[in-house]
Amino acid sequence: MKVYSAKNVAKLLDLPVGQVRSYARAGFLEPDRGPRGEYQFSFRDLVLLRTAKGLLDARIPPRKIRNALRKLKRQLPGPLTGVRISAEGDRVVVQDGGTIWNPETGQAHFNFAVADLANKVAPHARHAARRALDSNEDMSADDWYVLGADLELTAPDHALEAYRRALDVDPDHFDTRVNLGRLLHEKGRLHAAETHFRLALSVRPGDSTAHFNLAICLEDLGRSHEAVRAYTETIEADPECADAYYNLARLYEELGDSAAALRHLQTYRRLTE
Repeated sequence: MKVYSAKNVAKLLDLPVGQVRSYARAGFLEPDRGPRGEYQFSFRDLVLLRTAKGLLDARIPPRKIRNALRKLKRQLPGPLTGVRISAEGDRVVVQDGGTIWNPETGQAHFNFAVADLANKVAPHARHAARRALDSNEDMSADDWYVLGADLELTAPDHALEAYRRALDVDPDHFDTRVNLGRLLHEKGRLHAAETHFRLALSVRPGDSTAHFNLAICLEDLGRSHEAVRAYTETIEADPECADAYYNLARLYEELGDSAAALRHLQTYRRLTE
């Protein structure tokens, strides 16, 4: 969902409006155009622009910034919750959970959390979400899903509503089921989350992400044996899912099966070495 104007972005990030428009033309952002041809930016665009500002402040050459951020644009995960973008020397470093990678060799030194930026843009996101939710415009399930994904970090309650609208249009929308289940899980609504993960798997039975999310949910519900089955199904769908092996090792140890715990821990170590 593209809800931020060039002026909004300039104010939020303390950048000249001309610089914002220059980066929009540079190829590492994906702004839409409004009815009068004006740029409309998404939260993902703001994350990339905030990264650009940090590199500029560190006196990295503009050409190097553009090259690094074009690659970073393709590598950022879907939902940006928990993502940190920093720099070591002249390398941009991205961390998402336990995964750290370098989109390009470059250099600088700054550090910021995406959540910090989310707090600043939340009022804009909520206003845009309310406008979309109150409009009579026909939107597809994909449209509602994209809106929900864009709102997850900045306006999670509106994201929930957008996902529900997507399911009103298409009850079999797999990605919406998975994201809605994850958001409900984060809010502690475990039984509702379980329902959505199972409905997602009824649409796409072999999806490792849905199996993995269901397994974590079942663990949190205290249903360890069912969680073991769900983690096993995760591995059947994706034999390279290291986290599933680790979680299985931990569960088997808790259940008193040390041999199975050791076997899965060895596989986890092999995959992560």
